Order: sequence, then C-alpha cells, then structure tokens
Amino acid sequence: MHHKDLTTQHTVRRTAFLAFNPPAISEAEIEAVVETLRSDWITTGPRTAQFERDFAALLGVNGALALNSCTAGLHLALITLGVGPGDEVITTAMTFASSVNVIEHVGARPVLVDVEPDTLTIDPPCVEAAITPRTRALLPVHYGGHPADMDALLTLARAHDLRIVEDAAHALPAVYRGRRIGTIGDLTAFSFYATKNVTTGEGGMLVGAPEYLKQARILSLHGMSWDARARYEAGGSWFYEVLAAGYKYNMTDIQAAIGLVQLRRLDAMQARRRAIAARYTAAFDELDAVQPLVERPDTQSAWYLYVLRLNLDRLTIDRDRFIDELHLRNIGTSVHFIPIHLHPYYRHKYGYQPDDFPVAHREYHRLISLPLHPGLTDADVDDVIAAVADIAALFRR
Repeated sequence: MHHKDLTTQHTVRRTAFLAFNPPAISEAEIEAVVETLRSDWITTGPRTAQFERDFAALLGVNGALALNSCTAGLHLALITLGVGPGDEVITTAMTFASSVNVIEHVGARPVLVDVEPDTLTIDPPCVEAAITPRTRALLPVHYGGHPADMDALLTLARAHDLRIVEDAAHALPAVYRGRRIGTIGDLTAFSFYATKNVTTGEGGMLVGAPEYLKQARILSLHGMSWDARARYEAGGSWFYEVLAAGYKYNMTDIQAAIGLVQLRRLDAMQARRRAIAARYTAAFDELDAVQPLVERPDTQSAWYLYVLRLNLDRLTIDRDRFIDELHLRNIGTSVHFIPIHLHPYYRHKYGYQPDDFPVAHREYHRLISLPLHPGLTDADVDDVIAAVADIAALFRR
C-alpha cells in the first residue's frame, strides 16, 4: 500500500537501496557448484550424503535426510508419524502457510492457537486448551529463530500421548535450555531457502529417530527401495521395488555442494547475525515508539529475523505507512507473517474471525522485519537504526 502524501523531506536517506535479506553466497559456494557440475553426479549422490552427515554431526544426532524443502520435511514427518484423516494437529496462527498446508495435505485438521506476546511463538496454555481426543500431534514453529517453549509442549505431549513435529525453518542453529533445536521433538524440519541462515537455494533437512528417517527416506523418492546412486554406481543393481506411493522430495548434489560450504561458514555468519541483532536491540530499546521482540535468557535465537513492533499509540502513522517511509529512505523490509486465519482459504474453510487469535492479530498490525543478514556492514546497520529513529521522531504522537 502506498500513500500519495508520503514525506518528501528526509533527514536520513541512503543513496543505494538496502536489500532486506539477500543470500550470503561467496566464491567458495560458486566453486563448489562448478566442481559438482563437472563431476559425474549432479542429482542426489555423494555430496548430498556428505551434507546429511555433516548436518547430523553439527546437531549431534544420528542421522538426517536432505530434501528439496522444509515443507517436504514437515509433510513427510506427519506421514511417518501416521497422522491422517480424522486427526487434529495443533499449530500456531503466526506462521507461513506451509506449516499449516502440510496438515491439510495429509487429510488432518489444523487447529490454530494463539502466540506468546513476547516471542510470537506458540502459547502452551492455548495449546493445552485446544487438545481434544482427536489431537495427534503438535507442530510448533520457532518464529524468527527463537525457540518455542519446548518443555511446556513436551509436558503436554507426554500427558496426552502426542507427537511433536518442529518447524525449524528459521531455527538453525538455535538452542533451547542447552539443547540444540533438532534434538528435542520427534521430528524436526529445517529450511535452506535462499534467505535462510544456511541456504542451498531451495532445500530442507529432516532429523529425528532413525526408524522415522528410514521410512521418510523411502517416501522422499517415489517410495523406491533403491535410489539412483545405488542403481547406477559401479556394482549397483538396476532392480528396485516401489514400497509405498512416495513423493519427489530429494535434494540434488548441486544444492548439497552449496550447503556443505555454508555449514563451514555458519559460525562466522551467525556471529555476525548476533552482533547486528544486539546493535539493533540496544538502539531500539531507547525508542519508545518501537519494541523489539525478546530473546529469553535460557535460549539462543538463530536470529533469522529481526522483528520490530511499532507502538502505534506513540505514532501518528500505521505500520504500512512506516514501511513506505523506510522504503523512501532506501531500507528494504518485510512482514512476518500475515496470520493464517486471515488468509482466504483458511478463513473460508474454518470460518475464522480476525479476533479469534487476538495476540497474533494485534501483533500482525504492528510488525516490521528489518534487514538482518551477514552481508550488512556497520554503516548499513547505522542507516537502518537512523531511518527508524527518524521516522519515529517525525511521526511522533
């Protein structure tokens, strides 16, 4: 939404546009892709297998399954756990649609609940109130990279014999009370989309108990008993059997080559993300017109997003106008997320009203995601802070 009466005189304006979240690709990733293209394997093969091993080692888990998206991981997780028609899966209203779409894909009913106001992660008392005899699983989302309250969810899961599938699309490498995200629930799906903390362009990873991953691996490639590498490498057999009506969810070696380099760079990239987030928070804590999300003392956020909330009672403009003003100052932004119950498909199918989830609905109207990626310079961060402060001062109520 754009307004005709936007401010034309700015005290702060960059000369070049600052992109919200471009991928952090170096020459090393480019070289790895070229090397792969010159090899005998460009689809699922040795690099994908190595990426799975390196990822599992990073988390300290027994295995990992590389896929073409986090969404594929969530879908396979639900299937592997036996979730299907007649079942209910409780998840958050404050997420991207894929978290909920996969529940629809398996024929189950998504049951949305509200979020905690300080982290925008799923609210455990709301989860407890939503549990019915049909509830089969909980699907928490680690919003922005901040872990949900997993101990409370684990307590509920044990009490009601529920499985937990974690949507960790934002949460590599987050830590919850000394445990890495990916080591807590029954199955956890990660994303390597272009903007994520580790990217393969498009891609995902599923981690969990070996018996679950074994079944998910078969389902991830047409339900076949042997993948292409097992059939076509020296000594391989052409013979295979289809054991289930599977899917086409495999990762390629081209993608895995990027991921292998990204994993080696992860510590350095995360240190930069944390430093930027700390500078943002220190600056924005001084402005009464804005409110950062919290990072709880017992957690380490992955800082995929830096979400700022506007105190609209201190401003004469709304969130959309604030975003327009940032864009005029050459600062890229986004909004995470439009709550699920506001989207036409879910609104019409389940009859949701906007105030059914009051925290998610209220916070949505005052959310802005600011640039946060390892490529930001200190001057870039200064520009973002100055632009926010300028707008807050100019439109102070």
